[in-house]
Amino acid sequence: MLCIKHYSTDPYFNIATDEYIFKHIKEDCFMLWRNDNAIIIGKHQNANAEINADYVKEKGIKVVRRLSGGGAVYHDLGNLNFSFTRTSEDGHDMVDFRRYTKPILEVLQNLGVKNAKFEGRNDLTIDGRKFSGNAEHVFKNKVLHHGTLLFSSEMRDVSGALKVNPLKYKDRAVKSVPKRVTNINDHLDEKISLDEFTDKIMEHILESYDNARMYEFTDEDLAAIEKIKEEKYSQWEWNFGYSPDYNFKQGVKSDGGLIEMNMNVSKGTIKDVKIQGDFFHLRDIDPIERALEGIRHDEKAIRDVLSQFNFEEYFKGVSEDDLVAAMF
Repeated sequence: MLCIKHYSTDPYFNIATDEYIFKHIKEDCFMLWRNDNAIIIGKHQNANAEINADYVKEKGIKVVRRLSGGGAVYHDLGNLNFSFTRTSEDGHDMVDFRRYTKPILEVLQNLGVKNAKFEGRNDLTIDGRKFSGNAEHVFKNKVLHHGTLLFSSEMRDVSGALKVNPLKYKDRAVKSVPKRVTNINDHLDEKISLDEFTDKIMEHILESYDNARMYEFTDEDLAAIEKIKEEKYSQWEWNFGYSPDYNFKQGVKSDGGLIEMNMNVSKGTIKDVKIQGDFFHLRDIDPIERALEGIRHDEKAIRDVLSQFNFEEYFKGVSEDDLVAAMF
């Protein structure tokens, strides 16, 4: 097994790295890595429905769709991620969350956290509070298992970034289920740094697996990962456009009255839109509705369209900002 300490904190690059070790390195791998502020959504989720758009914009949080299913998670530099890739000769026993989380629990037991355990479908908890969520992607006889380890994350951001009104969207996408969370560091009798915790996990893996050895990415590896990042994981088409079709409905109060936005969105693109409410319009707003059709459900793309209109000629007391707020 190749053991990798991945030092990049770029979410786009790191999720691309997960795909690279799964698809392009034949040997089994174990990797530890961290992301700077990011929301990592499951492959089959509706990106816009999972995020608090205003909070994400204010904090400069990146949104990245991963290869595996499951729910959305928030990453910051206080969160440690681990990844396993494994090939099975007979293809059996591939999806086994306990198999890949067992070493993590063993490290915590050694650190005195005796009440850390596996619970539910894919979580690790301490006293019933989640500190690790896990997901897997399987193709033929190979599995990618990855998980989060909240060590010293900023809990305000963990909750704030993912907080969203679920009534905004009606779709068939997988929804994240909010759970009480906790940091590992809060349960350690003897405090250690995240770097020390990382080293303890890596040492345990090296001792536990036959033929485990450290591996550093070559220049060729890094170039290939960068290519995957640029072509896929940094692209709107993957992170937002891949979302399932959905209907969006939201109301916003403005100085000019209530604005109710109704949209049908397919592959991240607005197919039709109807703006309703008790506002006063000075000109027929149909041209604005029609102009938004075929546009990405993306703030910049929408503002580019709306900037072509003089709002004072269409709405009384309703600004471009008001209309954009109603769309997210």
